[in-house]
Amino acid sequence: MDEASIAVARSTVNVDLTGRSALVTGAASGIGKACAERLAQAGAAVTVLDLNGDAAREVAGRIGGEALQADLSDYDVLDGLEIDADIVVNNAGVQHVAAMEDFPPEKFSMILRIMLEAPFRIVRKALPGMYEKGWGRVINISSVHGLRASPYKSAYISAKHGLEGLSKVIALEGGPKGVTSNCICPAYVRTPLVEGQIADQAKTRGIPESEVIEKVMLTGPAIKRLVEPEEVAEMVAFLCTPEASFVSGASLTMDGAATAQW
Repeated sequence: MDEASIAVARSTVNVDLTGRSALVTGAASGIGKACAERLAQAGAAVTVLDLNGDAAREVAGRIGGEALQADLSDYDVLDGLEIDADIVVNNAGVQHVAAMEDFPPEKFSMILRIMLEAPFRIVRKALPGMYEKGWGRVINISSVHGLRASPYKSAYISAKHGLEGLSKVIALEGGPKGVTSNCICPAYVRTPLVEGQIADQAKTRGIPESEVIEKVMLTGPAIKRLVEPEEVAEMVAFLCTPEASFVSGASLTMDGAATAQW
Protein backbone atom coordinates (compact mmCIF):
# COMPACT_ATOMS: atom_id res chain seq x y z
CA MET A 1 0.00 0.00 0.00
CA ASP A 2 1.44 3.39 -0.98
CA GLU A 3 1.57 6.49 1.25
CA ALA A 4 -1.54 8.06 -0.28
CA SER A 5 -3.56 4.88 0.28
CA ILE A 6 -2.39 4.63 3.88
CA ALA A 7 -3.41 8.25 4.54
CA VAL A 8 -6.89 7.61 3.20
CA ALA A 9 -7.34 4.20 4.84
CA ARG A 10 -6.99 5.32 8.44
CA SER A 11 -7.48 8.30 10.71
CA THR A 12 -4.44 9.06 12.85
CA VAL A 13 -5.48 12.18 14.76
CA ASN A 14 -6.97 11.44 18.16
CA VAL A 15 -9.61 14.07 18.84
CA ASP A 16 -12.93 13.93 20.67
CA LEU A 17 -15.37 16.58 19.52
CA THR A 18 -18.39 15.26 21.37
CA GLY A 19 -20.59 18.19 22.30
CA ARG A 20 -19.06 20.44 19.64
CA SER A 21 -20.89 21.72 16.57
CA ALA A 22 -19.37 22.26 13.15
CA LEU A 23 -20.39 24.00 9.94
CA VAL A 24 -18.68 22.91 6.73
CA THR A 25 -19.38 24.81 3.50
CA GLY A 26 -19.23 23.13 0.13
CA ALA A 27 -19.62 19.90 2.06
CA ALA A 28 -21.52 17.76 -0.45
CA SER A 29 -18.38 16.63 -2.28
CA GLY A 30 -14.60 16.74 -2.38
CA ILE A 31 -12.68 18.29 0.49
CA GLY A 32 -15.81 19.55 2.22
CA LYS A 33 -17.41 16.13 2.25
CA ALA A 34 -14.25 14.55 3.66
CA CYS A 35 -14.09 17.24 6.37
CA ALA A 36 -17.74 16.76 7.32
CA GLU A 37 -17.26 13.01 7.57
CA ARG A 38 -14.09 13.35 9.65
CA LEU A 39 -15.57 15.85 12.10
CA ALA A 40 -18.67 13.68 12.51
CA GLN A 41 -16.42 10.68 13.11
CA ALA A 42 -14.81 12.65 15.93
CA GLY A 43 -18.22 13.25 17.52
CA ALA A 44 -19.15 16.72 16.29
CA ALA A 45 -22.68 17.62 15.23
CA VAL A 46 -22.05 18.68 11.64
CA THR A 47 -24.08 20.97 9.41
CA VAL A 48 -23.47 20.12 5.77
CA LEU A 49 -23.90 23.33 3.74
CA ASP A 50 -23.92 23.17 -0.03
CA LEU A 51 -25.61 24.66 -3.08
CA ASN A 52 -26.65 21.12 -4.05
CA GLY A 53 -29.37 20.38 -1.53
CA ASP A 54 -29.93 16.75 -2.51
CA ALA A 55 -26.23 15.93 -2.22
CA ALA A 56 -26.00 17.79 1.09
CA ARG A 57 -28.93 15.81 2.47
CA GLU A 58 -27.32 12.55 1.33
CA VAL A 59 -24.07 13.34 3.13
CA ALA A 60 -25.82 14.65 6.23
CA GLY A 61 -28.04 11.59 6.43
CA ARG A 62 -25.06 9.28 6.24
CA ILE A 63 -23.08 11.04 9.01
CA GLY A 64 -26.01 11.89 11.26
CA GLY A 65 -25.72 15.61 10.58
CA GLU A 66 -27.98 18.35 9.27
CA ALA A 67 -28.19 19.59 5.69
CA LEU A 68 -28.42 23.23 4.70
CA GLN A 69 -28.90 24.28 1.09
CA ALA A 70 -27.55 27.77 0.45
CA ASP A 71 -26.22 29.88 -2.39
CA LEU A 72 -23.22 31.62 -0.86
CA SER A 73 -23.04 34.11 -3.72
CA ASP A 74 -26.39 35.61 -2.63
CA TYR A 75 -26.10 38.33 0.03
CA ASP A 76 -29.73 37.89 1.11
CA VAL A 77 -29.15 34.18 1.68
CA LEU A 78 -25.99 34.88 3.66
CA ASP A 79 -27.72 37.49 5.78
CA GLY A 80 -30.51 35.03 6.54
CA LEU A 81 -28.24 32.23 7.76
CA GLU A 82 -28.37 31.37 11.45
CA ILE A 83 -24.80 30.45 12.41
CA ASP A 84 -24.07 28.82 15.75
CA ALA A 85 -21.02 26.60 15.36
CA ASP A 86 -17.92 25.93 17.44
CA ILE A 87 -16.01 24.93 14.30
CA VAL A 88 -16.35 26.66 10.94
CA VAL A 89 -14.69 25.14 7.90
CA ASN A 90 -14.79 27.60 5.00
CA ASN A 91 -14.34 25.31 2.04
CA ALA A 92 -16.88 26.25 -0.66
CA GLY A 93 -15.29 27.36 -3.88
CA VAL A 94 -15.63 27.56 -7.63
CA GLN A 95 -13.13 28.01 -10.42
CA HIS A 96 -12.95 29.71 -13.78
CA VAL A 97 -9.90 29.58 -16.00
CA ALA A 98 -9.41 32.39 -18.52
CA ALA A 99 -6.93 35.06 -19.49
CA MET A 100 -7.44 38.42 -17.80
CA GLU A 101 -8.74 40.11 -20.93
CA ASP A 102 -11.32 37.34 -21.40
CA PHE A 103 -12.34 36.96 -17.76
CA PRO A 104 -16.02 37.94 -17.28
CA PRO A 105 -16.24 40.67 -14.58
CA GLU A 106 -19.50 39.25 -13.22
CA LYS A 107 -17.85 35.85 -12.73
CA PHE A 108 -14.90 37.50 -10.97
CA SER A 109 -17.32 39.18 -8.57
CA MET A 110 -19.28 35.97 -7.99
CA ILE A 111 -16.15 33.99 -7.14
CA LEU A 112 -15.04 36.60 -4.61
CA ARG A 113 -18.49 36.60 -3.00
CA ILE A 114 -18.43 32.83 -2.52
CA MET A 115 -14.79 32.43 -1.50
CA LEU A 116 -14.04 35.61 0.46
CA GLU A 117 -17.15 37.55 1.41
CA ALA A 118 -19.12 34.46 2.46
CA PRO A 119 -16.37 33.31 4.88
CA PHE A 120 -16.30 36.83 6.36
CA ARG A 121 -20.05 36.94 6.85
CA ILE A 122 -20.24 33.39 8.22
CA VAL A 123 -17.41 33.83 10.71
CA ARG A 124 -18.75 37.23 11.73
CA LYS A 125 -21.95 35.49 12.82
CA ALA A 126 -20.19 32.55 14.47
CA LEU A 127 -17.68 34.50 16.56
CA PRO A 128 -20.00 35.77 19.32
CA GLY A 129 -20.98 32.21 20.21
CA MET A 130 -17.36 31.07 20.11
CA TYR A 131 -16.33 33.98 22.32
CA GLU A 132 -19.08 33.18 24.81
CA LYS A 133 -17.83 29.60 25.10
CA GLY A 134 -14.17 30.60 25.10
CA TRP A 135 -13.44 28.09 22.34
CA GLY A 136 -13.65 28.13 18.58
CA ARG A 137 -11.88 26.90 15.48
CA VAL A 138 -12.01 28.73 12.16
CA ILE A 139 -10.42 26.60 9.46
CA ASN A 140 -10.14 28.08 6.00
CA ILE A 141 -9.44 25.77 3.08
CA SER A 142 -7.07 27.94 1.11
CA SER A 143 -4.59 26.69 -1.48
CA VAL A 144 -1.00 27.03 -2.59
CA HIS A 145 -2.66 29.64 -4.80
CA GLY A 146 -3.32 31.61 -1.63
CA LEU A 147 0.45 31.94 -1.30
CA ARG A 148 1.59 31.99 -4.92
CA ALA A 149 0.01 33.00 -8.21
CA SER A 150 -0.34 31.30 -11.56
CA PRO A 151 -1.82 32.57 -14.82
CA TYR A 152 -5.45 32.39 -15.91
CA LYS A 153 -6.99 32.22 -12.43
CA SER A 154 -7.31 35.88 -11.46
CA ALA A 155 -10.50 35.52 -9.42
CA TYR A 156 -9.58 32.31 -7.61
CA ILE A 157 -6.13 33.58 -6.67
CA SER A 158 -7.47 36.96 -5.58
CA ALA A 159 -10.04 35.24 -3.37
CA LYS A 160 -7.55 32.85 -1.82
CA HIS A 161 -5.04 35.63 -1.13
CA GLY A 162 -7.82 37.59 0.53
CA LEU A 163 -8.86 34.57 2.58
CA GLU A 164 -5.30 34.27 3.89
CA GLY A 165 -5.43 37.86 5.13
CA LEU A 166 -8.89 37.47 6.63
CA SER A 167 -7.78 34.34 8.48
CA LYS A 168 -4.90 36.21 10.08
CA VAL A 169 -7.17 39.04 11.26
CA ILE A 170 -9.54 36.50 12.82
CA ALA A 171 -6.56 34.88 14.54
CA LEU A 172 -5.41 38.19 16.02
CA GLU A 173 -8.86 39.19 17.24
CA GLY A 174 -9.94 35.75 18.38
CA GLY A 175 -6.77 34.52 20.05
CA PRO A 176 -7.35 36.21 23.42
CA LYS A 177 -10.88 34.78 23.45
CA GLY A 178 -10.02 31.13 22.78
CA VAL A 179 -10.55 31.12 19.01
CA THR A 180 -7.90 30.03 16.54
CA SER A 181 -7.95 30.67 12.82
CA ASN A 182 -5.79 28.99 10.22
CA CYS A 183 -5.54 28.30 6.52
CA ILE A 184 -4.80 24.90 5.03
CA CYS A 185 -3.01 25.28 1.70
CA PRO A 186 -3.04 22.12 -0.39
CA ALA A 187 -1.74 21.68 -3.89
CA TYR A 188 -4.13 20.10 -6.40
CA VAL A 189 -6.58 17.83 -4.58
CA ARG A 190 -8.43 14.96 -6.22
CA THR A 191 -11.86 16.65 -6.28
CA PRO A 192 -14.62 17.36 -8.83
CA LEU A 193 -13.43 21.00 -8.89
CA VAL A 194 -9.96 19.98 -10.02
CA GLU A 195 -11.26 17.41 -12.47
CA GLY A 196 -13.48 20.09 -13.95
CA GLN A 197 -10.45 22.29 -14.62
CA ILE A 198 -8.73 19.85 -16.92
CA ALA A 199 -10.66 20.80 -20.07
CA ASP A 200 -10.35 24.53 -19.32
CA GLN A 201 -6.63 24.27 -18.65
CA ALA A 202 -6.11 22.28 -21.85
CA LYS A 203 -8.00 24.83 -23.93
CA THR A 204 -6.33 27.87 -22.36
CA ARG A 205 -2.81 26.44 -22.57
CA GLY A 206 -3.20 24.72 -25.92
CA ILE A 207 -2.33 21.21 -24.75
CA PRO A 208 -4.25 17.90 -24.77
CA GLU A 209 -6.40 17.12 -21.71
CA SER A 210 -4.32 13.99 -21.14
CA GLU A 211 -1.27 16.17 -20.42
CA VAL A 212 -2.83 18.66 -17.98
CA ILE A 213 -2.17 16.75 -14.74
CA GLU A 214 1.45 15.98 -15.63
CA LYS A 215 2.39 19.28 -17.32
CA VAL A 216 0.35 21.73 -15.24
CA MET A 217 -0.82 20.27 -11.94
CA LEU A 218 2.21 18.20 -10.96
CA THR A 219 5.06 20.39 -12.20
CA GLY A 220 5.54 22.11 -8.84
CA PRO A 221 5.34 19.35 -6.19
CA ALA A 222 8.35 17.16 -5.53
CA ILE A 223 5.85 14.43 -4.64
CA LYS A 224 4.19 13.58 -7.92
CA ARG A 225 0.59 12.85 -7.03
CA LEU A 226 -2.64 14.64 -6.24
CA VAL A 227 -3.57 15.28 -2.62
CA GLU A 228 -6.44 13.14 -1.34
CA PRO A 229 -9.41 14.92 0.30
CA GLU A 230 -9.08 12.72 3.38
CA GLU A 231 -5.56 14.02 3.95
CA VAL A 232 -6.88 17.58 4.13
CA ALA A 233 -9.65 16.44 6.48
CA GLU A 234 -7.09 14.90 8.80
CA MET A 235 -5.31 18.27 9.02
CA VAL A 236 -8.68 19.84 9.89
CA ALA A 237 -9.09 17.30 12.68
CA PHE A 238 -5.60 18.10 14.01
CA LEU A 239 -6.43 21.81 14.20
CA CYS A 240 -9.32 20.93 16.52
CA THR A 241 -7.10 19.10 19.03
CA PRO A 242 -5.83 20.61 22.29
CA GLU A 243 -2.30 20.10 20.97
CA ALA A 244 -3.07 22.60 18.19
CA SER A 245 -4.39 25.31 20.50
CA PHE A 246 -1.29 27.48 19.92
CA VAL A 247 -1.42 27.08 16.14
CA SER A 248 -3.17 30.20 14.89
CA GLY A 249 -2.69 32.68 12.08
CA ALA A 250 -0.82 30.00 10.16
CA SER A 251 -0.86 28.88 6.54
CA LEU A 252 -0.27 25.14 6.66
CA THR A 253 0.95 23.86 3.31
CA MET A 254 0.17 20.41 1.95
CA ASP A 255 1.90 20.86 -1.36
CA GLY A 256 4.61 18.23 -1.72
CA ALA A 257 7.26 20.96 -1.35
CA ALA A 258 5.94 23.00 -4.28
CA THR A 259 6.22 26.33 -2.48
CA ALA A 260 9.68 25.42 -1.19
CA GLN A 261 11.11 26.17 -4.61
CA TRP A 262 8.85 28.93 -5.95
